Amino acid sequence: MSRPASPARRRFLGQSAGVALLLGVQASGAIAALAGNGAQEPAAGDFVPNAFIRIGTDGRVTLVSKQPEIGQGIKTSLPMVLAEELEVDWKSVRVVQGDLNPIYGSQGAGGSTSTPTNYDNFHRLGATARTMLVRAAAQTWNVPVAECHAADGAVVHGASGRKLGYGALVRAASALPVPDAKEVVPKDPATYRLLGTRVGGVDNALVVSGQPLFGIDTRLPGMLYATYVKCPVPGGRPVEANLDAIKRMPGVKAAFLVEGTENLNGLRPGVAIVADSTWNAFRARKNLKVTWDEGEGARHSWSGFLAAAQAASGQPGAAVMRKDGDVDAALAGAARTVEANYVYPFISHASMEPQNCTAWFKPLEGTLELWAPTQNPGAGQALVSTTFNIPKDKILLHITRSGGGFGRRLSSDFIVEAAAIAQKVKAPVKLTWMREDDLQHDHFRAGGFHFLRGGVDDHGKVVAWHDHFVTFANRVEKKESDGGSASVLQPGSGGNLSGDEFPGRWLANCLIEQTPLECRIPMGPWRAPGSNVFAWVFHSFIDELAHAAGRDPLAFRLDLLGDNDLVAGTGERGVPYNVGRMRNVLKAVAEKSGWGQRKFARGQGAGIAFHFSHRGYVAEVAEVTVSKEGRLRVDRVVVVADIGAQIVNLSGAENQVQGSVIDGLSTLMYPALDIDKGRIVQSNFHDYALLRMPDTPTTIETHFLKTDYPVTGLGEPVFPPLAPAVCNAIFAATGKRVRELPLSKADLSWS
Repeated sequence: MSRPASPARRRFLGQSAGVALLLGVQASGAIAALAGNGAQEPAAGDFVPNAFIRIGTDGRVTLVSKQPEIGQGIKTSLPMVLAEELEVDWKSVRVVQGDLNPIYGSQGAGGSTSTPTNYDNFHRLGATARTMLVRAAAQTWNVPVAECHAADGAVVHGASGRKLGYGALVRAASALPVPDAKEVVPKDPATYRLLGTRVGGVDNALVVSGQPLFGIDTRLPGMLYATYVKCPVPGGRPVEANLDAIKRMPGVKAAFLVEGTENLNGLRPGVAIVADSTWNAFRARKNLKVTWDEGEGARHSWSGFLAAAQAASGQPGAAVMRKDGDVDAALAGAARTVEANYVYPFISHASMEPQNCTAWFKPLEGTLELWAPTQNPGAGQALVSTTFNIPKDKILLHITRSGGGFGRRLSSDFIVEAAAIAQKVKAPVKLTWMREDDLQHDHFRAGGFHFLRGGVDDHGKVVAWHDHFVTFANRVEKKESDGGSASVLQPGSGGNLSGDEFPGRWLANCLIEQTPLECRIPMGPWRAPGSNVFAWVFHSFIDELAHAAGRDPLAFRLDLLGDNDLVAGTGERGVPYNVGRMRNVLKAVAEKSGWGQRKFARGQGAGIAFHFSHRGYVAEVAEVTVSKEGRLRVDRVVVVADIGAQIVNLSGAENQVQGSVIDGLSTLMYPALDIDKGRIVQSNFHDYALLRMPDTPTTIETHFLKTDYPVTGLGEPVFPPLAPAVCNAIFAATGKRVRELPLSKADLSWS
């Protein structure tokens, strides 16, 4: 990881960039283009049908993983697709991480998009390479192609039993033209031998043995180490600092102010300290004294936001996201009505590896080389380019493994900070954030306030739904059509409620409105953005309506979903909702969990919830025990997910489900950030708690429904239903309804 790419690899990647679009869709034309510009030199001796596959004369198969690996297992699963089509033994495959390069197409990892974006393309790429190898063997033997097939890294002639390993076919295959896409036939899924099996992560052995894989492990000759101090109040800037005193401290090489920008999610103003070790940089930081201009953000507090939200709830929303029928009239005529306020706080991503980036600026060449644990390398490169006016082709970004992401590393502030520091020193420099930086200068999941009203009729059907969502927003400059700009309030990531959010399209009388609260708090994508809190709010309130109607929560939900198989999306961002798929997972989770078949003692109960997000349909049942003193134990969670026609890596998929359940429970129970005078109060894990091993669910059952739909991702969609399922189970066990997060604030005791 610390070594620059070899000249041959640099030449291959650079000269191949012209066929990036071809490689992103199909292999057609790629070989001719590569051969024409010398990328496939005879001395290399490899068969390189596209940018992702390389086969040596020794038969060794090397596959490139282009997406960032953040623990979701994509470095294993996508190469598995290539290996399946290539008909090679997975144990003989070597997987390498690709750097940022346009030849690979999209390289982001977020929103559970990596699998659906690449799955079909990777089948075609692998099948194209296999087709060329089979044709090379047929030509070698002078037999019809139809008599040959690939198996176990070789091509076999069925009639004679002759066999040629891929290594022996490298030269012949390299000389062939890329077949037309119509001539390439991917494998029948019924014949898959690798996909759908349990395969361990390609880096597992290295991870558990502590090998240097992560961004924070980067080492370069002559490297320096940096820390970056920002104003405790986001948006503030340094006025002066005791830089001369800091420069005299042991090991300190430089200390300087960074002007920064107004972008809360970009290069914020601060103070950089560069030293000969991370320890010396951090030690000098403890002696740093800065006078800050804290700006308008110093007026913010959570108590102030709460008061503002309550005041806004009594007024019409600033924006109407959906208005169907007459909600007030329907509520007036309802047999029973329910009103409830749901509140959730700002929280941090708290990934285990703090933000870090290594940067090396070379002024003579005008180039910048970066090593970063990023989920969005293209955005990082773009932010650096626009901030410092460095052409993108002068910025080389190496993608390292990330120690957790959860959406945090979709932002690139830590990358642009490292780039700013590197331009001031004449050596490679690694910037490492302290844990306090990570918690207090995160791009947070926005807090929110939902003021809900709902009504049911005499038959127990929902007749009215009203949600006034008070959210958080930053003021940004937007360009207008006439070339000017205007200042607008832009809700934070996950803080903008769609009018299509369930049950918005299902009801005759529905009002969904939204009011933004302006703040100077940076916000960013957080695992299953929006859905991670909307599911808790809406599926908890649906449960409230079910109990108000005196109906079984499962039957109530099935009735609410209705009989249509597809509900069309509305508006600019509308997404069709496959009701049939959701009904099926809901019925399946009821069957797998034994819903309604067990009589629980007081203090025990089951809750159910479902949610559609990030193309996945998921339903969950949670069973809990709550002691009389209010101690919660989650005994069992049953998950049924429909993510399409194929599970790529069953081991990875189960890991994703279990991780989502545990992460969802942790987020439900503990984390919360308080804001006082614009500052985040919490600083480290002593006051920002996360779930510990003894509190994890006793049992997590995972079930997948294989359906005839495109393959989708799994990192996001399992997360949202967990919180409402647990809270609904708590109500069933104790009669207490949880309407504020985190759960640790609630008194669950009963008698």
